[in-house]
Amino acid sequence: MTALQAPTLTVGPLQYWWPRQTLMHFYAELADSPADAIVLGEVTCSRRNEFSQEDWLAIARELQQAGKRVRLASMPLLMSEAELRGLRRLAEAALAADKPMDFEAGDASALQVWHGLTREQPVLERRSQLVLGPHINVYNRPALEELASLGASVWVPPAEMSLAAIARCNPPLDPVQAQGLRVTTELLAFGRMPLAFSARCFTARHHRLSKDQCDFRCRDDADGLLLRTSEGQPFLALNGIQTQSAGLQCLIQAHEAVRAAGVQALRLSPCSGSFARVLALFDAVYRQAADGEEALAELQSLDLPGSLVHGFAHQQPGMQALA
Repeated sequence: MTALQAPTLTVGPLQYWWPRQTLMHFYAELADSPADAIVLGEVTCSRRNEFSQEDWLAIARELQQAGKRVRLASMPLLMSEAELRGLRRLAEAALAADKPMDFEAGDASALQVWHGLTREQPVLERRSQLVLGPHINVYNRPALEELASLGASVWVPPAEMSLAAIARCNPPLDPVQAQGLRVTTELLAFGRMPLAFSARCFTARHHRLSKDQCDFRCRDDADGLLLRTSEGQPFLALNGIQTQSAGLQCLIQAHEAVRAAGVQALRLSPCSGSFARVLALFDAVYRQAADGEEALAELQSLDLPGSLVHGFAHQQPGMQALA
C-alpha cells in the first residue's frame, strides 16, 4: 500500500446493548465523523430487540444521506428458525435497498443464504458487497479463495491472526480475487476483541438468572461485564452470550506494519467513552500522517473501558499491553 492509498475507516457493529436514545445519538454523531463505512445490526443476542430491522434500515438511510457506506451485519451464532428467517430478511434488505447496502456474514449459514439470493448475479454487477465477518474461520489463502469464489469481496480476519499471517493469506502484491475483484482486508485496529460465543448467557448466569428470564441485565453494562483474575487483574469481559478480551486491541502506532500487511480498511469497534476522539486519532495517523506515538499517548489518557493491547497482531499473547 502506497502513501496515496490510505486505508478507509469502518466503524464496526455495536456489540453491547445501549439505550435507544444513546444509540440514536451515537449514529447521529457518526454521520459527521471521518468514518467511511458503518456496520449496523444486532450481532450478539436476538433477545436484544429494542431495535427492529426497520429501525436499523432507517438509521442506514440517514447515514447514506450523510455520504457513508452502510453494511448490515448478521449474528455469528443462530439457534432458532426465527433467527434464520431474520437472517434471510436482512440479506434481502441489503440487496433491495435503493442505495447499495453491503452484507456482513456472521457465520456459514449467512454465506449459504447470500449465495442462494445472488448465485445468478456476477460479482461485478452487484450493488452490494459480501463481507466475511471475523467469526468465519479463514486462516489461510485456500480458504479465502474458496469463499471469494462465492462472491466475498471484503475479509475481516479473526482477531487472533497476526499481521504476518494476514499478509500471507491475502498478500498485498498478489491479492485474492473475487471473480475479478480484489478482496479487501479489513483489520480490527481498535476495540475489545470478540473471542467466543456460547448458547449460554454468561451475564444472566452471573446474576443467577436463566437465559430466557435474564431481565436484560446486559443493558447495565455499557462495555460488558469485566472479569478479573484471583490477583485482581482484568482478564475477560462478558457480554451476554459473548466473551471478549478485557483489553482493547489498538494498532494506532503500528501503521507501517499494518500497511505492509496489505490492509486496506481499519475496523474500529465502538465503546461508550471517547469513541469520537478515537476515530479522529486514527484518521489523523493513518490518513493525515500524524505521529503514531503521540496519538497512542493521547489514547492512553482517554476514558476507555480497558487497557490498550496489541499482542495478537505481533504473534504474542493477546493480553500483551502497549508500553
